[in-house]
Amino acid sequence: MTRIIRLMETASTNQFLKEKNLTTSTEGSITVIVADYQTAGKGQGTNTWESESGKNLLFSILVHPTTLPIERQYILSEAAALSYKEVLDAYTEDISVKWPNDIYWQDRKISGTLIETSLSKGAIKDFIIGTGININQREFHSDAPNPVSLCQITGRETPLEEVLNKVVESFEKYYQMVVDGAYDTISKRYHNSLYRKEGLFPYCDQNGRFTAEIVRVKDDGHLVLKDSQGNAREYAFKEVEFII
Repeated sequence: MTRIIRLMETASTNQFLKEKNLTTSTEGSITVIVADYQTAGKGQGTNTWESESGKNLLFSILVHPTTLPIERQYILSEAAALSYKEVLDAYTEDISVKWPNDIYWQDRKISGTLIETSLSKGAIKDFIIGTGININQREFHSDAPNPVSLCQITGRETPLEEVLNKVVESFEKYYQMVVDGAYDTISKRYHNSLYRKEGLFPYCDQNGRFTAEIVRVKDDGHLVLKDSQGNAREYAFKEVEFII
C-alpha cells in the first residue's frame, strides 16, 4: 500500500519524513512525500538541489525493508534508480544511471538522489530515498556543472502528476522485486543501465586523473574500474570522480 502526502513547501522532503515521525510502519508499506518547493533541498554531501517552485518533481520515498540483509541494502538504491530510468525512458532516449544513483541524459544530469538509512537491532528500519527530477525548468542558475530538464530535452512541458504516478507505479514494482528477493535480476538490469558501461573514460581520484572502464558495481555499492594499464581499482562513493 502506498500513501502519498503532498506539500506546497517544506525545507526538505527527507527532513519532513523524519520530523513528522512517519518512519514507523510495515515492510510492505510505501510513503511518498511530494513538495512543490524545497527551501533547503539537499544533494550528496554539502551539495544543494536547485529547483524552481512548481516546475520539477521533488519527493521522498520511505520504505521499511526489515527482511533485507544490511549488506545488500544497495539493492534498494539500484531499484530506485531503475524505476526513475524506466519512467524517463518513456519520454526520451539516452537515459542512463550514473553510479551510484544519478540519472543522466547523455552527459547531463536530470535527476539526483540522497539516501538516508536508519538501523534497529541489526536490521534496516527505515530507508528514505530523496529525489529531484528536473521536469519543466527551462533555465538553471546554480553552479551545478551539467543540469538538464525533460522540458529542455523534449521542448515541451510534462504534467508533474503524470510523471509522479508513473514513478510510484514503477517503484512499487521494483520494491516488490526487492521484497521477493530478486536481487540478481535488479543488479543485472542496473549494470545494463549504467552510464559509461562500456569503453575507456577519464576519471579522477586522490592520486590524480586516469583512464578506465567499468568492470562492475559490487553488492555493497563499491565501483570496480579497470584502468588502461589493466589494474583493478575499487572505490566507495565520493572516492572517485567522473570527468565529463
